[in-house]
Amino acid sequence: MKNISLNKTLSALLLGAAGCFFVPMATTLIPSSAIAAPANLPDFADLVEKTGPAVVNIRTTEKARNHQGFQGFPGAGDDDDAQEFFRRFFGIPIPRNNPQAPNPNQRRRAPQAQGDEEVPRGVGSGFIVSSDGYVLTNAHVVDGADEVYVKLTDKREFKAKIIGVDKRTDVAVVKIDGGNLPRITIGDSSKIRVGEWVIAIGSPFDLENTVTAGIISAKARDTGDYLPLIQTDVAVNPGNSGGPLINMRGEVVGINSQIYSRSGGYMGISFAVPIDEAMRVVEQLKSTGKVSRGRLGVQIADVTKEVAESLGLPKAHGAQVRKVEPGTPAERGGLKAGDIILKFNGTAIEKSSDLPRLVGNTKPGTKANVTVWRSGANRDVTITLAEVEAEKAPRKEGSKGKGEGSVNALGLIVSDLSDSQKSELRVSGGVVVESVDGPAARADLRPGDVILQVNNTEVRDSKQFNALVAKLDTKRAAAVLVQRGGASQFVSIKPLAEK
Repeated sequence: MKNISLNKTLSALLLGAAGCFFVPMATTLIPSSAIAAPANLPDFADLVEKTGPAVVNIRTTEKARNHQGFQGFPGAGDDDDAQEFFRRFFGIPIPRNNPQAPNPNQRRRAPQAQGDEEVPRGVGSGFIVSSDGYVLTNAHVVDGADEVYVKLTDKREFKAKIIGVDKRTDVAVVKIDGGNLPRITIGDSSKIRVGEWVIAIGSPFDLENTVTAGIISAKARDTGDYLPLIQTDVAVNPGNSGGPLINMRGEVVGINSQIYSRSGGYMGISFAVPIDEAMRVVEQLKSTGKVSRGRLGVQIADVTKEVAESLGLPKAHGAQVRKVEPGTPAERGGLKAGDIILKFNGTAIEKSSDLPRLVGNTKPGTKANVTVWRSGANRDVTITLAEVEAEKAPRKEGSKGKGEGSVNALGLIVSDLSDSQKSELRVSGGVVVESVDGPAARADLRPGDVILQVNNTEVRDSKQFNALVAKLDTKRAAAVLVQRGGASQFVSIKPLAEK
């Protein structure tokens, strides 16, 4: 009886803890002959051996500057490249690193370095697409670097030239001087299927030639104006940026670019730029060094089911025009607020994000036929597209221009924020830093920072900002409110006295 009671107790414990029925050890539920060895599981070894030599490690450097930094501000003393990596599309900062734990991907500044000495800036990945040395990577890997170095798997290292950078798609092309280099085959990202196996090769945390595998989780994720990104569950971390996403045929189908993270670590969601979209950008970068995109000049929103029913549309699709910007092709072509754009050059607009991609891929100056829903009926209008305003290249530090472009007493050159930038940053005023030198450089301000306030005065525009700086007491440090990466902090900067 004692043994029986013990067996019953054990059975109950197993049932409660494991959530399954207790089965005596002697009972066999599935015959051993029916258990087969795993079949049809992918073997990545041959794939890695074939494609790995064309994947490269990219390291960037910058000229040494006398930075003093300011603690607590995003990017100060942190891994700047990782900060940008996680913030790029989701606005989620990574946690501050443990100061006792070394971070091989952290941007390192040598305080003793002076003058033109190079100091490490960051690391990333890339892949060779032609035997004469064209390399693809992410824009955020090389943008702003003073020098770029490319290392192959055979340990050869080349100094690279930046051919072109397109921040809007996060694609960049660099060139190394070499012949008969290993290259990777370009695939067709339009043919990828959700659930198919893919691998990523890169240098996460500066660990070169690292391979991770997973599946395509989703296609056409809307995370940007010009890119329907590929979502995967492949492990991607800082340093993987710019590396290839490879299918089982050994073809590149994407450029690993971003991850979603709440903790700063990999959480099972990563994103890649579709190679088809990337190659369209690459061709323009190789031929002209920049990307030219068509511009319509409207602010748009999705069409809800309720709006569609109210307007008599058969289904909720298209792009609702919220605003027509003055002086744009849309205004000249007769578009109005409230129009529903249903087609662009014959291609149906299912959701609002389809429109900027179609317009952006159309050459400026092209006459486009736009079908809109207005007053209960379809109407066709012809619009000649303009060109999207080019991205501003930061001016070299220490350069002196005229008027508002001159270096002021804080060592800054600034420009006005556009209306779209103000809307994106959710500010009503301020100026964007174009170049830093002197006191501002020592306080660790950088191009792209936004200045919102000087002492107790809010900044409206560059003219007013420079006037404020000109009146500062050169014997006292000024409190400058700086916004970077969605966070703001006052920084003390002592202006230079006039010589």
